[in-house]
This record gives sequence, C-alpha cells and structure tokens, in this order.
Amino acid sequence: MISSSKIKSVDFYRKIPRDLTEASLSGAGLSIIAALAMVFLFGMELNNYLAVSTTTSVIVDNSSDGDFLRIDFNMSFPALSCEFASVDVSDVLGTNRLNITKTIRKFSIDQHLRPSGAEFHSGPVLHSIKHGDEDEEVTVEGAVPLNGASFDKLSHQYPILVVNFYAPWCYWSTRLKPSWEKTANIMKERYDPESDGRILLAKVDCTVEVDLCKRHHIQGYPSIRIFRKGSDLREDHGHHDHESYYGDRDTETLVKAMEDLVASVPRENQRLALEDKSNATKRPAPLTGGCRIEGYVRVKKVPGNLIISARSGVHSFDTSKMNMSHVIGHLSFGKTISPWLLSHAKRLIPHLGRSHDRLNGRSFINHRDLDANVTIEHYLQIVKTEVVTRKSSREHTLIEEYEYTAHSSLAQSIYIPVVKFHFELSPMQVLITENPKSFSHFLTNVCAIIGGVFTVAGILDSIFHNTIRMMKKVELGKNF
Repeated sequence: MISSSKIKSVDFYRKIPRDLTEASLSGAGLSIIAALAMVFLFGMELNNYLAVSTTTSVIVDNSSDGDFLRIDFNMSFPALSCEFASVDVSDVLGTNRLNITKTIRKFSIDQHLRPSGAEFHSGPVLHSIKHGDEDEEVTVEGAVPLNGASFDKLSHQYPILVVNFYAPWCYWSTRLKPSWEKTANIMKERYDPESDGRILLAKVDCTVEVDLCKRHHIQGYPSIRIFRKGSDLREDHGHHDHESYYGDRDTETLVKAMEDLVASVPRENQRLALEDKSNATKRPAPLTGGCRIEGYVRVKKVPGNLIISARSGVHSFDTSKMNMSHVIGHLSFGKTISPWLLSHAKRLIPHLGRSHDRLNGRSFINHRDLDANVTIEHYLQIVKTEVVTRKSSREHTLIEEYEYTAHSSLAQSIYIPVVKFHFELSPMQVLITENPKSFSHFLTNVCAIIGGVFTVAGILDSIFHNTIRMMKKVELGKNF
C-alpha cells in the first residue's frame, strides 16, 4: 500500500503555519480590491457569455421557398369602384395574369375608408358580350331620359326601374343604344307604364347628369342598373342598394332579361318587387364609390409588376375623372411573420424588421383635381434576409424575411390611370448567423480571471511589503 507520507509529497499546495505568517494593512487593502476586481470581471465575462453574437455575410440567394414569392397587401382606394377594380400581375418572362380573384377580396368603402357592407363579389372581367347588329338603326326612342329629379320620382313609382347610364362618346354605349331603345319599345308595348306599371326602361347621359351618375358610383360606360322600388336606399348606411346587369346586350337577350324581372313582380304595382331567380347576369352593384382590396398573389422571383386598375372588356372609362389615390394598409413580401417570432428575432438583431413593411400606413393622394390621367408608381428593391441559429451543432433557420426600399412617383399617362408596383429582387441575400459560445471557454476565462487577479495582487503586495521594509531600514540607518 502507498503510505500517506508519499501521497503528501506530491502536494502542490503546502501549508505554512499561521504563526509564521504576518498580516498587514496593505495586504488587507489589496485583498479587498482584488475581490472586487474578481467580482467585476466575472460579471463582465458572464454578460459577454449570455450576449448573442452574430456575423453578417452576403451570399448568393439560395432560398428554400422555391421559385415563387408571395405578396400580401391591403389597400384602400376611395375613388375606385369594386365593380371594375382589377388586380393584375406581369413579369419580364412574359407572365400576364389579369383580374386575379381566387386569393383577392374586395369591400366597398366610404370616403372615410370604412367598409359599407359585406364582401363585394365582382365576378370575372368581361371580354366579350353579344351586341345587336351594328347597322341597326333607332327609329323611335323608347327609353325615358332621366335627370336628378325625375330619377327620384320614377324610382319610387315603378317596382322595377332599369337605367342605362351611358356616355355619347363611348363606343360601347353607341353599340348598346339601338338594342336598348328597341327593348324599351317592346317592353312598353307588352307592359304599358300607365296600365301595368311594373317596369320602366330609362337612360341617363352621364356627360350631362354628372352628379346623378356620381351619386350612383358610375365609373364605366355603359352601366345598366336595376332599381327595385323600396330597396334602392339602405336606411342603415344611406347607400344605394341595387343590381348591375352584366349579360349580353342584343335585343333578344335584353327582352328576355326584362321579362324575367317582370315575372318576379306581382300584378299589383303597389307591392314591392320580389327577388327573381334569374341572377346569372345580375350581381349587386357597389354600395359606394370606393374599394378596399386585400389578399395575396404569388409571383415569380424575377422583375415584374403588380398593377391595380379599372378593367373591363365591354366598358369605357373617362380617364379624366379617374382618381387612383390610395392608402396602403399593408404590403409585404414572403411568408407572414408572427409578432412573437419577429420579437424573438429582434433579440438577435435589433434593427431587423424595420423595412419589411416600409409602405404600411402610407397615403398617396392626388390632390390636384385639374390633372387627369395620373398614374401612381412605386419602385421596390427587395432583398432577402435570413437569420440562422445553431443548436446542437446544427443550423436552424429562425426567420426568413424580405425587406425592401420604396420610391414613389406620380406621372401623367395617355392610358387609363393605374397603381403600379414595380418590384425587383436582388440575386444576393443577407445571411445573419448566431455564433454560439462554449461553456468550457467561459469556465476557462473565469479561472483565468481568478488566478490572474490573485497573482497580480500577490505581486503587488510583495512589492509594497518589501518597499515598506526597505524604507524602515533606511530610517533606522541600517545597511544590508
């Protein structure tokens, strides 16, 4: 067996009897200072260990979210009717998607941007409608011309009032006119306005009755509206509640549509019009003249455009009266980031998330009423930022976001005014990596602090002690 004396011989920390040691005032002061220094340096090292350290690098975009990019948006247009509002997407590869509806929702809004009813369903954009023969001439005008006063009177007199809001300069209004007048004459012969009184066909020249057309939010010509007695004014919001006709415009189809409307009305003209079941060519008209458009679209990761405009293949628009002013409630690229995840990521990078929704809450209003055909364009430069953390020697993507810069301008155009978002993605991405810190390295630094401070304090104490002894010997006149 190994004796205890042999074991004691390898003791690195041999003890000096207390009686052989001497305490001094300078040593006590240095001990206190050394202890405080150890505590302070330990705190600094602990704070450095707990702090998150990151490195930022720029690399070629190696996104894991595929070749498509999602664009989420919520925009309000005080002067664009939901009836014709269209969301289009195009890019440099030739993609051209018109009137996207599957992922888009529309709500009529008032001048204060407040929704005025349920979701508005506009249906597909019409590109072709059957019209009457172009060489058909109008012999007798059968539709009753209306102004503001006569409209209010007749809309409360007849159970069904069908009005053609037109503009003389409009090509589509000119094509509709023969069929409309002929249909009005046929309906007068079959359902005399005096004796029967269930239906009346009328017309409004929007270049003359500007206020009347504006009151009914007419933005495309011609617009055929169906007013039902007693239901043309909503008492809860004060907005006109009626239907728009979107069917073919030849005489035969128009007569059939009017017959279906009459069939839903009782013979007694004092009773209100009932809902008819032939609604394939009719949809509710917009309650107000504004529209809030929200939803998302998916685009290819190449330079392209997101365009919002008034669109119809069978209507004309007065570009001088169109106002594309808008308020951007939200506009972002990529997957939606939860507030919790974003706040957690900001623990790593405080400045993260400042530019992923740069246009939120911004208003772009055309106050210059005399300027027509004003297109509002936004130029967006998009860069992807990816935050990666390391856990258990494996990398884990914490967050992926797309930040962008935006520059906007108002410009006059010879075409229909639009709101256009030009977007271009950078081929590079910003990679932010969290650098984990080793606990063993932290322990090593703590030991170095304790040992270093203790050693330096001992050296200083020895210097002070020997210096004091030398000074005392000199005072006593001793030589050594």
